[in-house]
Amino acid sequence: MKESTFDLEAAAGTLRTWLGEADRVLITAGAGLSAAAGYDYGDEDRFRELFPALYRLGLRSRYLVGVPLPPELWWGYWAVHIDDIRFSPEPNPLYQQLSSLVGDKDHWVMTSNVDALFARNGFAPDRIFTPQGDYGRYQCTTPCTPTTFDSRPLVAQLLAAYDPATGAVTGPMPRCPNCDGEVEINVRIGPEFVDTPYLPAGRRLQDWLGTAADTRLLIMEFGAGFNTPGVIRWPGEHLTRQIPHARLVRVNPTHPEAPDDLADRTLSVPAGADHLLDALTVPHPAPDPAVAP
Repeated sequence: MKESTFDLEAAAGTLRTWLGEADRVLITAGAGLSAAAGYDYGDEDRFRELFPALYRLGLRSRYLVGVPLPPELWWGYWAVHIDDIRFSPEPNPLYQQLSSLVGDKDHWVMTSNVDALFARNGFAPDRIFTPQGDYGRYQCTTPCTPTTFDSRPLVAQLLAAYDPATGAVTGPMPRCPNCDGEVEINVRIGPEFVDTPYLPAGRRLQDWLGTAADTRLLIMEFGAGFNTPGVIRWPGEHLTRQIPHARLVRVNPTHPEAPDDLADRTLSVPAGADHLLDALTVPHPAPDPAVAP
């Protein structure tokens, strides 16, 4: 199924109808939503602009998990990356479009993204579950404590010691405020991930879903592929199966497919979230009655 032959206007109309009929909305999102909003980790031009030293070393994207960089380059990367992704003060039009679309519907958000773009663009922070973490926190690598720490002062400190020409930070590397050990950004990479900050939201979401069995729940999934399907994609399918009146809208330009058993309750949209939201929110002029059809 190709976007060029897909009737996006018809899909937008179906989604508009389903949204109007829904009692509740669960928005689920993966990396594809933030990529559509302008934060594409695979954008080579943006990578070269932000990380010229790393680009000269042969790196081409922000997917650096497992890349053996020395600490001074590793923390230089994190400082610039988090400042750009997490602490940029500008509002994001795509997320604001999505917030306006949902409006005052009873809704929750579950996202694997760690950029806080939902909370920064109109969604209630106490109704957002981010099981993969948040760039706004850092933790002890061990970890010595379930406490996490605000990364904004750390990022500011690192940026002050950052040399764009070399890509490195100078001076002492970040240390744990509790044990003085090594630290890392509080995102789910391995078993040492501290999930304490996110568990309360997860429990509230489960409670909300626990009372949704007899409701018309609309799950709107954006940009959740197969990098971590167990976080967003498969749970959405499971919920659709478990809740008799649930519907699933899957928006994904490369992996829009839905399981056969959910075909009658799934709208598969092989397009980017930006294209669908534009089709939903950009007003279309009424036909001119003076012009013959």
